[in-house]
Amino acid sequence: MLATRLSRPLSQLPRKTLSVCDRENGARRPLLFCSASFSPVSRTYAGEVDPVGSKAVLVTGCDSGFGFSLAKHLHSKGFLVFAGCLMKDKGHDGVKQLDSLNSDRLRTVQLNVCSSEEVDKVVELVRSSLKDPEKGMWGLVNNAGISTFGEVEFTSMETYKEVAEVNLWGTVRTTKSFLPLIRRAKGRVINISSMLGRMANPARSPYCITKFGIEAFSDCLRYEMHPLGVKVSVVEPGNFIVATSLYSPESIQATAKKMWDELPEVVRKDYGKKYFDEKIAKMATYCNSGSRDTSPVIHAVTHALTATTPYTRYHPMDYYWWLRMQIMTHLPGAISDMIYIH
Repeated sequence: MLATRLSRPLSQLPRKTLSVCDRENGARRPLLFCSASFSPVSRTYAGEVDPVGSKAVLVTGCDSGFGFSLAKHLHSKGFLVFAGCLMKDKGHDGVKQLDSLNSDRLRTVQLNVCSSEEVDKVVELVRSSLKDPEKGMWGLVNNAGISTFGEVEFTSMETYKEVAEVNLWGTVRTTKSFLPLIRRAKGRVINISSMLGRMANPARSPYCITKFGIEAFSDCLRYEMHPLGVKVSVVEPGNFIVATSLYSPESIQATAKKMWDELPEVVRKDYGKKYFDEKIAKMATYCNSGSRDTSPVIHAVTHALTATTPYTRYHPMDYYWWLRMQIMTHLPGAISDMIYIH
């Protein structure tokens, strides 16, 4: 019975109203848990830093998805935005749209976070663009990332390394390079993790490993930067696959074909094509899943950049995933496995 209730989609859950305390004025206000797009961690913004107009922020992975929306939103808030784009040199549509704003406060820059050379070039570009480099750069948003799927025995070591090089080592590389500027401003580092950085999922081990790594890296960095006045936050989005076009039926089939072709013969024989195809078909059903509205993620990052006291972690996800994350991270593994895995 417990497993059935906790595994139900949010749309089937009864409406619940909770009273929470507003940290700003101590007043209590209701929270209604009712829709799949609702973020349970409903927080009012604290006081903002002064003024944002003179503050520079670098966002990685701005060709599309969260990064693209973030670059436009932070620009509208008055920040000087450097939008790191992997495909700038290739004239990607997202880059063209950002450039079409024709603003001296939004600059797209070629940035592959896997390349130390490109990261160093952007550091120098940002430094030379600041009115007073000794006052530093206010914010770094490590958003660039890739994803893939596949059970452990179906996933090549090359795939594990490729995903980690972007998601984990790219974040570490970019952060280390920009920290001298961030420290001078006593600014902010915001790392985009995932709910899969807190709870693992079958067939997602290459992605989960990197996001668990981001969580650990962010915690270590937060401890070290606290005495220096730099604040570090982690944003853990839920399911936004449809909004970010993370997967498409075509990309899933292409990945599946390559995966099957490269499998060791013993793995093919032991699992069989039928089992493999069933797992791929299940993955394909996720293409149109999740929330189409990315504003909870955008608002979380904005709060982390502008609040005088930003949160350590933000959870822009619907209630089902938030509850599942709490259960899988706080209850014994035998219980959460019974509910969600077995």
